[in-house]
Amino acid sequence: MRTTLDLPDRLVQEAMRASHQRTKTAVIISALQELVRKNRLQGLRDFKGRVDLDIDLDALRKRV
Repeated sequence: MRTTLDLPDRLVQEAMRASHQRTKTAVIISALQELVRKNRLQGLRDFKGRVDLDIDLDALRKRV
């Protein structure tokens, strides 16, 4: 998708150096992927303590 953005040049340059990306497009894609990844992880963290897994580890180990 083509999009025109007005981004602070200093911020983009710093992000390119920090991420070792060569292009502005690559650094923006990398940042978006990281944002989505962090959001998904937070969604998983919200389930902490809410899911009761009744797993018998001894039984699973014997299957191997």
